[in-house]
Amino acid sequence: MNIPKIFITLGIVLIIIGILWQIGGRFLPLGKLPGDILIKRENATFYFPIMTSIIISIVLSLILFLLGRFR
Repeated sequence: MNIPKIFITLGIVLIIIGILWQIGGRFLPLGKLPGDILIKRENATFYFPIMTSIIISIVLSLILFLLGRFR
């Protein structure tokens, strides 16, 4: 196992995800989707992004499935 290659690959993947998130945020506002729970009180705010979590989970599952399929 070559640890430096793994870290370099992980870094490149995170940079690509960050760029796509910035570009895609204009079209799909993650964190502000219908189904995300937002409760505001006088001095507290509770936010639970249910739909955002589901969408990210589905996308990551598809990516990992495709990577495993073509490996």
